[in-house]
Amino acid sequence: MSSKTYPTLEVEQGHFSAGFKYVIGIDEVGRGALCGPVSVGVAILNTDAHSQSTDSFIPWPAQLADSKLISEKIRDQLFAPVADWVTGWSVGSASNDEIDEFGITGCLAKAAVRAVQALPSEIRAEIAANPQSALVILDGSHNWLGSSLGQVRVTVRTKADRDCVSVAAASVLAKVSRDREMIALVEAEPDLKAFGIAGNKGYSSQQHLDALREIGPTRWHRRTWLGKILGEDALF
Repeated sequence: MSSKTYPTLEVEQGHFSAGFKYVIGIDEVGRGALCGPVSVGVAILNTDAHSQSTDSFIPWPAQLADSKLISEKIRDQLFAPVADWVTGWSVGSASNDEIDEFGITGCLAKAAVRAVQALPSEIRAEIAANPQSALVILDGSHNWLGSSLGQVRVTVRTKADRDCVSVAAASVLAKVSRDREMIALVEAEPDLKAFGIAGNKGYSSQQHLDALREIGPTRWHRRTWLGKILGEDALF
């Protein structure tokens, strides 16, 4: 992997210098899957531990990068060090049934709110009391969070998961968490093995598509997403 694809703290440092105490990286995983939830990772950095201008600065784990650019083995190895490095983190999800009912964009916001609600209570209380102390870096090209985080400022950045350490951390934490959830689901639901979910994690591999056409969708599939694969009459 080129050094250009490793993230830095440059963007976060700019926000710390502007007076923000907390920089919150947010990224989603599972948006394009046919099966299982969509998940959103939240990773919080604070100026005391993560500003390079402080004596207490703690370097981020080596090999941390956008989860899409590193192997499953490396992601698993990074999970614990990244979770220890950040000030706080969490992952929230919205189910396949919710995606069918509310659509993917609404469910991204739902998952993000659930992730924020699962953050350490002390951090949530401090940010709630002073929303101007925190800023979100959201990966993507548009603000799918909307106003779901209240008065906390959101800045949207394309390829933030590649360029910003906080968002790369959120990406790895979300990806590993969702992957583990999908593997556990297969262990609990043996019928899913035919779809290759343990390997494709719900995405549209050839084995997954072939099984959908042969067996049909399970209760874990996003049925409103399967029209082009199975035909509109086969969805329900």
